[in-house]
Amino acid sequence: MSVSKVFLYAEYQVSIPFSQIDWKSTNVEMKKFPGLKSKTWLSALNTNTVGGFYEFDSVENAQNYIDGILIPFAKQVNGNLTVKLFDGDITKEASTGMSSPFYPAESK
Repeated sequence: MSVSKVFLYAEYQVSIPFSQIDWKSTNVEMKKFPGLKSKTWLSALNTNTVGGFYEFDSVENAQNYIDGILIPFAKQVNGNLTVKLFDGDITKEASTGMSSPFYPAESK
């Protein structure tokens, strides 16, 4: 499958207040993965589940990230992990008109 814009949603079913997440060093480690374009950290209201919304340049690089960071962290915190991959190419036209930061409006 050749997709040039892949979105990954990940969530750990553990209760960790975001203030206890060492996001600075985690960000450094995440930036080492090829193809990672961006991450938006997520912290659930009321439940303190943590996760993120990511953009990758390929399905392969997204899968390498899942295998290299997400799964090992789930084991470390003894939590369940939910991961979903989304095709960002197919949704470009629909998202551009909705002011999505992932699809800047094309200048005319």
